[in-house]
Amino acid sequence: MSKKRSRKPVESQEGLSGVTIPQTPEMTLSDPLKPIKQDFRKFLYLVWKEIKLPDPTPVQYDIAQFLQDGQTKICIQAFRGVGKSFITSAYVLWELLRDPQKKILVVSASKNRADNFTTFTLNLVNQMEVLKHLIPKDNQRQSKIEFDVAPAEPDQSPSVKSVGITGQITGTRADIVIADDVEVLNNSATSDMREKLLERTKEFSAILKPKRDARVIYLGTPQTEDSIYNKLPETFTTKIWPALMPTSEEMDKYGNDLAPFIKKLVVDEGTSTDPLRFSDMDLAERKAEYGKAGFSLQFMLNTQLSDLERYPLKVRDLIVMHTQADKAPMDVHWMPDPEKQWKDLPNLAMAGDRFYHPRSTSSEFGEYTGSVMAIDPAGRGKDETGYAVVKMINGFLYVRRCGGFQGGYDNQTLTKLAEIAKSEKVNAIITEANFGDGMFTQLLKPVLNKIHPCLIEEVKHSTQKERRIIDTIEPVMARHKLIVDSSVIEDDYKTAQGYDADNKYTKTLVWQMTRVTTDRGSLKHDDRLDALAIAVNYWTEQMAQDELRGMADVRSRKLDDELDKFMKAAVGKSKWTKGNSWIGSYT
Repeated sequence: MSKKRSRKPVESQEGLSGVTIPQTPEMTLSDPLKPIKQDFRKFLYLVWKEIKLPDPTPVQYDIAQFLQDGQTKICIQAFRGVGKSFITSAYVLWELLRDPQKKILVVSASKNRADNFTTFTLNLVNQMEVLKHLIPKDNQRQSKIEFDVAPAEPDQSPSVKSVGITGQITGTRADIVIADDVEVLNNSATSDMREKLLERTKEFSAILKPKRDARVIYLGTPQTEDSIYNKLPETFTTKIWPALMPTSEEMDKYGNDLAPFIKKLVVDEGTSTDPLRFSDMDLAERKAEYGKAGFSLQFMLNTQLSDLERYPLKVRDLIVMHTQADKAPMDVHWMPDPEKQWKDLPNLAMAGDRFYHPRSTSSEFGEYTGSVMAIDPAGRGKDETGYAVVKMINGFLYVRRCGGFQGGYDNQTLTKLAEIAKSEKVNAIITEANFGDGMFTQLLKPVLNKIHPCLIEEVKHSTQKERRIIDTIEPVMARHKLIVDSSVIEDDYKTAQGYDADNKYTKTLVWQMTRVTTDRGSLKHDDRLDALAIAVNYWTEQMAQDELRGMADVRSRKLDDELDKFMKAAVGKSKWTKGNSWIGSYT
């Protein structure tokens, strides 16, 4: 049950923010600009008045406070709609008000977004009375891409420059780099896109001037579990402002990244942290609009909170146990009991996702119905040839082997696959035919004939791979019918250790299984997972056919029974045999 706390009345900005806001700069007797130079929150108040917005909210003031604290590397994650870009624009002007010689580079997700930022910021310079002395001179830069402020000394770098993350960044020099929402769905939906985005952000360090107070500031909203904000170096300090007050359990997931302001709020769990910006009703409507996963990412900002919705395959739904090559229990029971948790298996799944032993197994064993090997041949240079051996008994699917080999067409790989097929007494091999127009199958056949002759057939797929994989495996896992030998987990981890640091985890089955989404290209590598999906699909189709045959047999028996009843009533006999008559002869 969630913990309830009474809400503190929101009546005044003073007290909640800890700031006394001057109504106009003229209220100070000496230097009217001194108070706002010393406290960014006071300058933010004036900006909000200028653009005719309501007074900044306590959350906005708290973000402003964190911005001015002076830490050189920070990341601000705040809920969608809090006004991060407006706050950033005000912060840029505040820095130039304090030191007109500073050079600030603002990087946004796109060129258009960057241009809009520069235009908005320059408009504020032209409009605000306290910034009149910063209006660029006729001989200075003043465009929607970049501009100078009047007191700035001539320099190759403008006072403010905004670029898209894919634009020309190298060659620019800056005292402050502000990454304002560089991660959006359009540039982070796939693993490759996120990797490219992360590489672009690494250029920020080269742009900074070699000063002790040089800063890199990220402001944004994570778009995926694998967000670049989760991969920032340990030198960065991250603070998070979610839209709803987290529960005690959720707070643990944020760790030290949750803003102290949020921790100290006296509000009910699950209610708005910024009611002046979004009421509880507003957020309820947005939750309905964005869905659970979207809301968790866009408004709660803890990537772990959306895992259940975004990543459907969980290793907790597997049954992991020691299995035998020839036979298996007729019945196996699942239960995620902490006492049944595997303690000594390497686990590359999401945080909190665990492997479990079966709760119990039947004492009755039987021979497997059959054994199949699925192979996903390597399609590109860095791909593996993925394979999986899956056996079936009484509706349970046993994953006996699963892994991958670098390369797909060399004789060494073909031989290893044939030897695995032999050791597991494979009845049939199914290969993905989408690569090489069936070449892989033709190369494998003669090797199989020497080592382990068996049936080999090809399958072709025309549907989106990610959806096909999820649609195939998820129902089986949800019913807890997929049983994995513990050695598969161990070997899966070991065989990937030979790869470079960027690939050794992404090559594993467990990583691929727990990171696949319905987004096209969501995985950098999917070879082992795809092979497993092909094998599982083979057995699910077989079981569907068996069920259809079973239903047909039942219908046939019912028809025979009804016919017997009819003939008994008609001629007084219940059994009949085929004879010369069109209806047979009765005895």
